[in-house]
Amino acid sequence: MPAHFGPRYAGEKSSGWYHDVTVMAIPYVTDRDKLAALLPPKFEVAQEAVISVYYVCNNQIDWLAGHSYNMIGVNASVVYRGEEETLEGTYSLVIWENLADPILTGRELQGIPKVFADIPNHSINSDIWRCNASHFGHKIIDMQISDLRAPELEEIAAAHAAQAGKDNPMGWRYIQKAGGFEPRVDEYVTFPSENRIKQVHYGVGELDWKKLTWEQNPTQYHIVNTLKELPILEYKPAVITKGATNLFLPGRPTRILK
Repeated sequence: MPAHFGPRYAGEKSSGWYHDVTVMAIPYVTDRDKLAALLPPKFEVAQEAVISVYYVCNNQIDWLAGHSYNMIGVNASVVYRGEEETLEGTYSLVIWENLADPILTGRELQGIPKVFADIPNHSINSDIWRCNASHFGHKIIDMQISDLRAPELEEIAAAHAAQAGKDNPMGWRYIQKAGGFEPRVDEYVTFPSENRIKQVHYGVGELDWKKLTWEQNPTQYHIVNTLKELPILEYKPAVITKGATNLFLPGRPTRILK
């Protein structure tokens, strides 16, 4: 939209490659029952109730003619049990982004639950990596990773083994009918991507979700406060990666789960 102008440019220059991507990911174990209460039907918490909060600094994006944007997202480790398939992977609870274009594209085409926030580029001071998000001038979250180290070969192998068969990011594409509350689109989707990692460091992560009021953030305070109420029972090793990402995979397009 607006449809009367026709589709935007899609050609040789507008691939799905993000050529310069930096990620800060902080996973932690949370309360299984509280996490389960956030999942829609057909989704259940994975064997271990893990939440992963991640910041991504996206640069040199082909479909944006080289422009950049940042994001902070929250994934839950889940199992989808549909009528025809069972998938292990992650369920996207929310993604904040600081640019309207990927928010609209992700919501309309892929069903990813994206909303807006101000997300400045990460900072590095005394080997501590920090980032944050805010909206209407009020902080949503502070993230930091410290005590960085190179991973052991055994750790890399174990991480690959743990993720085997679980590369299935999933979400709920839900759009109401115009002028009412009945759903016009109500479907679960998966939206694969390809990641090429060039550098990896492990570290110690720390998250600080803020408590917000309706007056401070009238459209998102309920999201932030709900995430704050998910207890951090145990931090997993935090990860910082640098590499490239491709979001347009002809062989594995976004699709409806069965």
